[in-house]
Amino acid sequence: MKLAHAFPLASLAAAVAVASTAQAETITVATVNNNDMVIMQSLTEAFEEANPDIEVNWVVLEENVLRQRLTTDIATDGGQFDVLTIGTYEAPIWAERGWLVALDDLPEAYREDDLLKPVRDGLSHEGSLYALPFYAESSMLYYRTDLFEEAGIEMPDQPSWEQVREWAAELHDPSNQLAGICLRGKPGWGENMAFVSTLVNTFGGRWFDEEWNPELDSPAWQEAIGFYVDLLGNYGPPGASSNGFNENLALFSRGNCAMWVDATSAAGKLYNPAESQVADRLGFAPAPVAETPKGAHWLWSWALAIPASSEKQEAAQTFLTWATSQEYIELVGETQGWTSVPPGTRESTYANENYQQEAPFASFVLDAINSADPTDSTLEPSPYVGVQFVGIPEFQSIGTQVGQTIASALTGDTSVEQALQNAQRATARTMQRAGY
Repeated sequence: MKLAHAFPLASLAAAVAVASTAQAETITVATVNNNDMVIMQSLTEAFEEANPDIEVNWVVLEENVLRQRLTTDIATDGGQFDVLTIGTYEAPIWAERGWLVALDDLPEAYREDDLLKPVRDGLSHEGSLYALPFYAESSMLYYRTDLFEEAGIEMPDQPSWEQVREWAAELHDPSNQLAGICLRGKPGWGENMAFVSTLVNTFGGRWFDEEWNPELDSPAWQEAIGFYVDLLGNYGPPGASSNGFNENLALFSRGNCAMWVDATSAAGKLYNPAESQVADRLGFAPAPVAETPKGAHWLWSWALAIPASSEKQEAAQTFLTWATSQEYIELVGETQGWTSVPPGTRESTYANENYQQEAPFASFVLDAINSADPTDSTLEPSPYVGVQFVGIPEFQSIGTQVGQTIASALTGDTSVEQALQNAQRATARTMQRAGY
């Protein structure tokens, strides 16, 4: 039988493509402008080819801005986003408030048991996962091996902060655009306070005593912040109070820092000669300690979660499981290089021979993540969970405000003593209003 109005094959294919596009569901993913997320965004086409019924719309923001936008949207049930990039701090708190979708029905092929236990536990609430880890990190000391060798400095197995200050003074060379050390100075609970909290921990301090009384004007805080302001003020780069993770990463990778204490997740980029001018002279060591090793290095995961307000939860979960899967890690390794794969999430990554060969820091990072203990991060007992943050809803506001007062001490606008007195009063008021 002859069809009177048969379509040419090319026209039929075009019609199918149009129909497919028309039916595709668009999910909006909000994420941070860190290197690993930029890579994820660049691989969107691979996801959409495998899932032609889903299109991805990206909203990529600076860390502080992202946190503000996501917190406002989820607290007001705004529904702007279908996938959120959140962290170990938000996941259990937002889950308890009913703001996130429980991820209890992951496909068997996802291999949930392959996720590193400390990371998985940090993203769970009452036994259920509420976010899937995209990458995870602890912190460590990066240093220029060529500068250390020229100065005759030998890195010990466990450096102290006093040694770091001595080395920074010796290596600081502003006439050649070389800072003795780079550290976070940009205010924010997840920017300068992520680093500062670990510094306070190892100096023997804590955010709160066991009765939830703030201790920000304690001798340990005075000593730690005084040390920080002196170290970064004398031996840091110009404009240190504006530098967060990404700014310091750029400085170190260009050769402008002799040392840098920050996230282990930076190691892959720094060891990649296409991304870093110091890839062939890079050393690493544990995060420095002072009075105690407790809480000297942090535990954090950037993770993907689905807000309860999303109307596209099935498509969102398809994206989550793809972006945090073993297959995605292998895709990045094969297309971007193995030093660029998202670190810190899966046992299989650290068992992968390709990763072991290309990433000399692999076992070091794995040990740092596994040894960080959010339940025992301070010298004196504390009532909270968290190493570089306090796992209570009020901390986002408290940490941001304290971060601003610390930054004002760093710029010299106020003294360390006055900054900590201001921080103590503000934190006490917030805790009293919250009923602690």
